[in-house]
Amino acid sequence: MSWDVILIRLPDDVTSVQEIPAGYIPAPLGRRGDILAAVTQAVPDVDLSDPEWGEISSPTWSIELNIGSEDPVESVMLHIRGSGDDVLTPVLGLAEALRCKALDCAEGGLITPGQTSGWHAFQQFRDRVMGPSQ
Repeated sequence: MSWDVILIRLPDDVTSVQEIPAGYIPAPLGRRGDILAAVTQAVPDVDLSDPEWGEISSPTWSIELNIGSEDPVESVMLHIRGSGDDVLTPVLGLAEALRCKALDCAEGGLITPGQTSGWHAFQQFRDRVMGPSQ
């Protein structure tokens, strides 16, 4: 079970899924090689041995990066597991490096510095369903 966050280009004034204009088609994040370089620049210890599925890990959490094989890259999906608010540092670092926004797929809002409600809600749900050791 993961907390899913999508890195995607959205209009500057959008702060939630409900505010995305009808028919909006986001611009691609960029060329695949440029995306991989930006990811490595933002998080130097990222494992991109499989460039379609990167991985970032710490002692308490892990992030799988679903980059895919398309070129250009339209978006990057993050599958986040574990615990610890420090996981938001690479999430926001990746969004900044890719010049896009991080959208919480469960709550529908943007992830911004200091905003941990979606991450905490996911952990509470996961612990109720799976038990706290998950």
